[in-house]
Amino acid sequence: MPSPSELPVHLVSGAVTTALIYEAVGHRGQSGAVSDARPATLILAHGAGAGQRSAFMVDFASALAALGVDVVTFNFLYTEQRRRIPDRAPVLEACYLAVIDAVRKHVAGATSPLFIGGKSMGGRIATQVAAGNRQLEVDGIVLLGYPLHPPGKPDQLRDKHLPLVARPMLFVQGSRDAFGTPVELEPILNTLTPRPVLHVIPGGDHSFKIPGRDSDAQNEVYASIQSQIVRWMGAITGLSPV
Repeated sequence: MPSPSELPVHLVSGAVTTALIYEAVGHRGQSGAVSDARPATLILAHGAGAGQRSAFMVDFASALAALGVDVVTFNFLYTEQRRRIPDRAPVLEACYLAVIDAVRKHVAGATSPLFIGGKSMGGRIATQVAAGNRQLEVDGIVLLGYPLHPPGKPDQLRDKHLPLVARPMLFVQGSRDAFGTPVELEPILNTLTPRPVLHVIPGGDHSFKIPGRDSDAQNEVYASIQSQIVRWMGAITGLSPV
């Protein structure tokens, strides 16, 4: 798999962060040129504790690109600047919007269709960006371990904005996710329009890790999630990634 290319993203504040573009493998011809026919682009934001170069983000981005989707990851500014504490929500949202704008301008496959999402906090910020801007042209949102509430604090729900998203959403949630189980999520999702898809990982934690040390079984879990993401995106767009 080719290494991702870097895309500098200039923020309104004047700061610069970095995005990585994982080009869809299936859209390179025999000459190595990229085909004009492109299925979709997915922007994936990282979680609060690890940046875009974490094993989880790199593995998922690479695997999805191998399945025919252009994938863009990026660092929120606090991560780019090697700070440990995430910025406040408006700063995170402004960063995400700047990335969307940069991707629209510089990634060929992002002209249409475009999906956004992320791991944990990154996914939550994607939903907040969509909820705050009904004119934002995104075809759907992929949420990998949605942080419905802080661990051990089920009364502190992060769901009030979800009805305002009003786009297709795919929630991938481990059955033993300390940030919110599928049982906790389902009654909330049932009230949303369009109704989101909830893909449950039996035995999975917040990062979809299952009990035991069977690496083959764990890899199968990740592969099933990645396939589900691509199938869901294809169902939304009517396009079939290579």
